[in-house]
Amino acid sequence: MRIPCYLAPLLILAVLPSPASAQIAPPKIVDAHVHYNGDPAFLEKLAAKLDSVDGLALLITAPKDLAAVKAFIAKHPNRLRGLGEIKLDDPTALDQVDQFHAAGFVGLGEITSPLKNYDDRSYWPIYERAEKYRMILLFHTGIVNRLHPEIPTDISVDRMRPLTLDGIARRFPQITIVGAHLGNPDYADAAEIARWNPNLYFDLSGSSLIKKQDDPTFWKTIFWWSGIVSPHTPPGAPDAFERVVFGSDVFEGELEEFDRELERYHKTLDACGVPKAAQDNIFAGTMWKILNHKP
Repeated sequence: MRIPCYLAPLLILAVLPSPASAQIAPPKIVDAHVHYNGDPAFLEKLAAKLDSVDGLALLITAPKDLAAVKAFIAKHPNRLRGLGEIKLDDPTALDQVDQFHAAGFVGLGEITSPLKNYDDRSYWPIYERAEKYRMILLFHTGIVNRLHPEIPTDISVDRMRPLTLDGIARRFPQITIVGAHLGNPDYADAAEIARWNPNLYFDLSGSSLIKKQDDPTFWKTIFWWSGIVSPHTPPGAPDAFERVVFGSDVFEGELEEFDRELERYHKTLDACGVPKAAQDNIFAGTMWKILNHKP
């Protein structure tokens, strides 16, 4: 069938992607760990900072701020994605997972302070729901601050050990897990489980890069298997440091920590001789592929 010539331009326009549906270009930085402090002014400052570095951030958002953050993300889709902040022991947690997913949030986090170990089977329905939606899970691992020691709390670092993520990663292979802080101070445990779980990554935010700033090559003893081909290393021998993703852990609106953490990452990775291609994945490539559900 011949198409009338006057219809041809309309058909061409019909098959071209609209600006709204066109693929956003990959950013240079993906920050997998930024906390929203509830102040709308912070959102504007964060968007401006991300514009200046061609970055994108996963913004940790409490349920009370869901509507406001959803609206702001809609205005800045190339700069922000949402992580829904839930408590594993909240009886409404499953409903909150549904609500965050319906709002377009890409994951849940920062999950912290559980009353049982992260891998306790009573939490599995939450992980099953997250896996159904292909959501990212950001877990706090390792030491946690204690800003008000005079107040009794039911919080234990032992329940948030990085090793508790191993069973979750194996049981729910379609979930991407990011463990914050590389399990500080259980770095070796964290790296070893990441070595064999392709859906498990860690960020190096927090105090670790400060603590080891005079001994940055220490991290080569943790991520030891770069370039080693053997039955004891993952197939393809990728750079071991690629089990790390960038996270700034900006909280309480202190956006200056973004620049400080970025500098710490660069100094550490350079000192460890991490190749540029691997660094590109650490700072953006890995999370970008995850966000776009690419292998």
